[in-house]
Amino acid sequence: SCRLKDITSLFLDTGIGADSYAIIALNMVEDLLSDREQARRRMFEQAAGVSKYKARKHETKLKLRSKMIDKPITTTKQRRQVRNGNRRRLSIRIAEYAKYDSQTVLVTGESGTGKELIARALHNLGSRQNQMFVEINCASIPENLLESELFGYEKGAFTDAQSTKKGLLEKAHKGTLFLDEIGEMSPALQAKLLRVLEHKTFRRLGGTRDITVDLRIIAATNKDLKLAIQEKQFREDLYYRLNVLRIEAPPLRERGKDTLILAHYFLSVFSKSFNKKLKHFSPAACQELLAYPWPGNIRELKNIVERICILHHQEIIDAPNLPGELKGAVVSAENSSARNRLLGQISLDEILFQQEAELIKEALRQAENNISQAARILKIPRETLRYKLTKLGWQGGEN
Repeated sequence: SCRLKDITSLFLDTGIGADSYAIIALNMVEDLLSDREQARRRMFEQAAGVSKYKARKHETKLKLRSKMIDKPITTTKQRRQVRNGNRRRLSIRIAEYAKYDSQTVLVTGESGTGKELIARALHNLGSRQNQMFVEINCASIPENLLESELFGYEKGAFTDAQSTKKGLLEKAHKGTLFLDEIGEMSPALQAKLLRVLEHKTFRRLGGTRDITVDLRIIAATNKDLKLAIQEKQFREDLYYRLNVLRIEAPPLRERGKDTLILAHYFLSVFSKSFNKKLKHFSPAACQELLAYPWPGNIRELKNIVERICILHHQEIIDAPNLPGELKGAVVSAENSSARNRLLGQISLDEILFQQEAELIKEALRQAENNISQAARILKIPRETLRYKLTKLGWQGGEN
């Protein structure tokens, strides 16, 4: 209050207007309240040794979050908020897991969702970023070759082993080994990988000496590993060793406007690659890109944008320039939205009556109000059409 009195007398002496006084006075009140709030926080911390204020704030946040979870998601805005929240959580989780650069990470998600990019982000954000990032696709290499690629071999281990070869485990020492499609690895090889995870040691094929490695292992799969465990296709103990930290890569259809960001990024990349001047997608094209469900996820989007860049030369990519598989996605989404708006507001009979009236109106337009021709278009008897026109109150003549 003393500070307010001092500033009031100052304003009166200098002749500052009432509006300015009110604005500055409000700012001072906010500063005073902020000072009191900080003093209150310090009091809690000094009295209890921990911040009761933070604990109470966290409890309130949990209650609000619980209410949000229980509340059904019904509006477009809520869906957008969920998608944005998922994207933020994914970014935060990658940054957080990158700090624990000795723990294994299991990255799951549909094919084409960018699991390899997540693995690279984990490596580049961690303390091993200046070391090797070694990757291998377990599904693309036969079992016997995969074993020699991972563990290496000694000279004379088999017929063609003319010299000693280091495996990928040794090459990734101090760095990161990324095992893509880990669900395709054979049970016999899974047992050997489990030993590496448990003891950080292994032996080359044909070798007798244990080799110790310091590395981080990141595994990725698009399979349901729990189902694979039930079907005896994946070791349960290996699953728990891999699943120390886990990241779920969301499908593209759940990432909202990320689709447009990625589409324009790929457009820029391929435009430069093909020496073209493609700039951006039109609003109509963007609408179709957002409406399409993208079953192939980011990989499919990348391939489609590459095809567009090869086939077209204009600066702006419009809806007609998009491939055929994207057509109809907007119509389907609009029809679904329209049906959702109608449900619960009018009866089924009224909906059918309105749609029938629209079809008859369009047939008459095409037939230039000729009833016989319109009946042939609709594939119904002429008398039936005349009866329906009477119900609709049509005032036209015979033709």
